[in-house]
Amino acid sequence: MMMAASAAHARWDYEQSMSILKSRKKMLILMLLALPALLVSLAVAGDVMPQMLGGKSAYSPAYYTPSVFLVSILIGLCAGLITGCIGAGGGFIITPALMSAGIKGILAVGTDLFHIFAKAIMGTAVHKKLGNVNTKLAVAFLVGSGVGVTGGGLINRALYELNPVLSDTFISAIYVVLLGFLGFYSMADFLKLRKAGDGGCAHGGPAPTEGTGLPAKLQSINLPPMITFDEDLVPGGKKISGVMVAVSGVFVGFLAAIMGVGGGFVTFPIFVYVLGVSSFTTVGTDILQIIFTAGYASITQYAIYGFIFYTLAMGMLLGSLLGIQLGALTTRVVKGIYIRGFYAIAILAGFVNRLFDLPSKLVSMEIIDLPASLVSTLSTVGSYLFFAVVAAFGLWVISTFITKIPALREG
Repeated sequence: MMMAASAAHARWDYEQSMSILKSRKKMLILMLLALPALLVSLAVAGDVMPQMLGGKSAYSPAYYTPSVFLVSILIGLCAGLITGCIGAGGGFIITPALMSAGIKGILAVGTDLFHIFAKAIMGTAVHKKLGNVNTKLAVAFLVGSGVGVTGGGLINRALYELNPVLSDTFISAIYVVLLGFLGFYSMADFLKLRKAGDGGCAHGGPAPTEGTGLPAKLQSINLPPMITFDEDLVPGGKKISGVMVAVSGVFVGFLAAIMGVGGGFVTFPIFVYVLGVSSFTTVGTDILQIIFTAGYASITQYAIYGFIFYTLAMGMLLGSLLGIQLGALTTRVVKGIYIRGFYAIAILAGFVNRLFDLPSKLVSMEIIDLPASLVSTLSTVGSYLFFAVVAAFGLWVISTFITKIPALREG
């Protein structure tokens, strides 16, 4: 289910990015939005950063320099390359990468959410996609996601106010679990395909099919208000309790606010596998919920409290648009199995990065006692390993793209 979630989120990311890249008007707007980010990065650095832009003194969420702006573009580029190449999971490395670059966890989460919101607003073709939305399903889900986002934001901010190191530890631990699961599963999948001699599909395999077991049980629960959906696909439509839909929204909104991933990566599999909604209806509702969930979370839970770097978000958006385009083109001339292998290694590198950083946080909170040299070495090794693997993947994709330009032109 998590792999299906990863693939669904990547499909959304790819569609939004292509929508922006194919529109001159949207690209012009993006350039105008990015211009202030570039000017700020050049004009402001270090301890002169205004407090309203993030120059806090308490554990300092992050000081800003031109090099950080460049790093944000590179992080977005690498995430885009992974998304474009594999069709899964590129966005999951953004928050860990920002944290490794010196951005505090809560600021990385808020900034990533704002970057997702900006891409959703700019990239969504409303008149084409949102015709599939079931209004009642969407309303029930968004009510729940609003509750979940508020709860997740409150927890993140409360932990930060209690102890900024605890906040970083909490976010890192969540990513250790997520990246560990995705990484080991992807590596096992890669080894299985390699052993079978299968080239594999670079874009996450076949689309999920609607479930029958759990969805049927949930749809049999008569708990008002009942919502009818999929009338165009099933005679008389299907029915499900709005309470079940709202509970699903709470879960998605909570994850979005805690992890900074927009919620889109779990909406699709929850609707299809758990609630039994058709893929046709899910697509439109998913796009709608990402706009509202990411927007509400980034603005009301993080931006107004100073936990968003607009300049970082613009850098990531610029980098990811370029990366997705290059990655998608490269898949036409490279076997999917090789890309899957790189993806598994990159995700596992992110897992090791967050795992190796945890001891330093636990020592800072005096939970464990380890030699300072060991803690520093683990953290350094984790960071260098992560960026080395991601950089190697990025360089491989870009070099492959350049050397295969003649083949791409012929195609």
